[in-house]
Amino acid sequence: MIDVQCVTFDCARPYELATFWSRATGGEIHPETGKDDDEVLLPGTPDLLFIRVPEGKSAKNRVHLDVTGAGGTTRDQEVERLLGVGATIHDDRRTPEGSGWVTMLDPEGNEFCVCRAGYERTPG
Repeated sequence: MIDVQCVTFDCARPYELATFWSRATGGEIHPETGKDDDEVLLPGTPDLLFIRVPEGKSAKNRVHLDVTGAGGTTRDQEVERLLGVGATIHDDRRTPEGSGWVTMLDPEGNEFCVCRAGYERTPG
């Protein structure tokens, strides 16, 4: 049995990407982080760690985050909010019946999916 400590993002601009994810999650960047640091930590459960690498993203992510709204927000509200903080829509898989998900891209092109929260799938 393991605990996942963090999810690590290789990226060109760690502080900028951590800032996007901070806005997306509502989390705070670690207070000892500088804007020019090669590693930037966004504490959470799990932590998100952004590490500067020289090469750019060249293919689809092999691992990605699936996220949902919190506090009663819907998938569709989260998609709109995330567009407002810098994400883009990559693939919209929502169905007319209300199921499905939206694959979005963060500012460096990393895919993540916005899914319906449990309270959206459970009647009542």
